[in-house]
Amino acid sequence: MIQGSRLRLKGWQQAAVALGSAVGALLDPRRADLIAALGETTGKPAFDRVLERMKKSPEGREILLERPRVISTKVGHAWDLPDNTFGAAYARFMGSRNFSPDDRPPVRFMETEELAYVAMRAREVHDFWHTLFGLPTNLIGETALKVIEFEQMLLPMCLMSVLGGTARFSDKQRSLFYQHYFPWALKAGARSTDLMCVYYEKHFHEDLEDVRRKWGIIPAPAPPRPNATIVVPL
Repeated sequence: MIQGSRLRLKGWQQAAVALGSAVGALLDPRRADLIAALGETTGKPAFDRVLERMKKSPEGREILLERPRVISTKVGHAWDLPDNTFGAAYARFMGSRNFSPDDRPPVRFMETEELAYVAMRAREVHDFWHTLFGLPTNLIGETALKVIEFEQMLLPMCLMSVLGGTARFSDKQRSLFYQHYFPWALKAGARSTDLMCVYYEKHFHEDLEDVRRKWGIIPAPAPPRPNATIVVPL
């Protein structure tokens, strides 16, 4: 099932996997496999809606027809693009963190191949969104991106990740998040185009700022200086 084996679960099994994944991911947010399982077992209605939106979008239909994968053999050319391009920005994001596009866990709990692809696509474009919104991969950055992902896809896992992430914040981090990043993320997620209907790989060669404007992306504001007034972009 998208480079993995498909498991058909009964209702009680799905609930058990969801509960176990939620508890495990809360205890160790680095467990990408548990977060993936939580997203799949709680997200079928949301992925159904995303699939229908993609079918209504010309670019979304093209994605569903060609089923591009964000893996090193398909996106490696981004490392050779000019510095100002979206592809080069993505390559810098990945390279500076020693990330590999091949590290995403396979989809295992979707009922159809089509839904499995949509779930895999949502998983694989995550780092494109990090690049476009200019968010770091620390706890605050990941939690802010989950707010945007929830607005875009209405996945319960994203909401649970926000609640779990903020529960792990220190008092200072929580204050920074809710005063600075949360209002921005709400606005950024609502203003952006339907980001699941973007064929990102075909825009690698375009200027980063141009694609941000085209897709309605509001980059994350810089953290406020001490005693500075917080302003959310309009």
